[in-house]
Amino acid sequence: MAGNVDALYVFLVVLSTLMSMAIFTMIVVFAVRFRRRRGVEAEQIEGSTPLEVTWSVVPLGIFMAIFLWGAAIYFQERTPPQGATDVYVVAKQWMWKLQHQEGAREINELHIPVGENVRMIMTSQDVIHSFYVPAFRIKQDVLPGRYTTAWFHATKPGTYHLFCAEYCGTQHSGMIGQVVVMEPAQYQAWLSGGSASGSLAETGQALFQQLGCSTCHRSDTQGRGPNLAGVFGKPVQLDDGRTVMADENYVRESILSPAAKIVVGFKPIMPTFQGMVSEEQLNALVAYVKSLSQPPAGAAAAKPAGAQPQK
Repeated sequence: MAGNVDALYVFLVVLSTLMSMAIFTMIVVFAVRFRRRRGVEAEQIEGSTPLEVTWSVVPLGIFMAIFLWGAAIYFQERTPPQGATDVYVVAKQWMWKLQHQEGAREINELHIPVGENVRMIMTSQDVIHSFYVPAFRIKQDVLPGRYTTAWFHATKPGTYHLFCAEYCGTQHSGMIGQVVVMEPAQYQAWLSGGSASGSLAETGQALFQQLGCSTCHRSDTQGRGPNLAGVFGKPVQLDDGRTVMADENYVRESILSPAAKIVVGFKPIMPTFQGMVSEEQLNALVAYVKSLSQPPAGAAAAKPAGAQPQK
């Protein structure tokens, strides 16, 4: 995406420069030509339809081209490709905590393979932060209480700067890190050399059992909560008539504020887990619920319920 962003930026700079030069030149020409002299006056134009149309249509065309170009880049940046690798990010004064689907954890560093689509699912533990990698031309605010996403596709191995681009406190300038882009073989070697004790979904499955979620979210029709197998990424019918999409924010809200959205046919009996689970544990629960909607190739595919509240 960096090439498209740079091309648009260069176009705007060149266009602005040319327009500024044209305006400045005309000001000088008119000032000299029509300076105060006896018998020299500019002709007053009372009305000209062709002139009005020209200076209305031409700028409109230019502005529409800029808008469409920018909109195309915006939607490309905001639409992660299907099958992208998820990395969960928790921002905190003043560090970045990251965890891979395989379970590997990092602080202020993100190791990823070159040539792979990577989607970051981000939230903040305290204040508003902003995930900014200048070399990738991506910047996304990271908000407390909800998930925001950003994605990239690194095309060249190397180490790239990571900054927080939103003032977040006294040590804001020190909230820096790096994205390490590696060849696939090197990345697999790095991944296998870690001390992860299982995938993120497996951690979520264990936590799901530990919190007693499986007693209500069962695979049969006897559960007091909805069956979560296959629910992620699908529309969910609520008892108030609304239909919502079961995405990461839906799962998160269902865990922390289960009475906010009640699935049709169920009662608001699920307790809140606000203050009982950390942001990292929330990420694990969300990853587990997502795994229940994936092909039975990963852990937890056979489990019926997910960290989803009584929606």
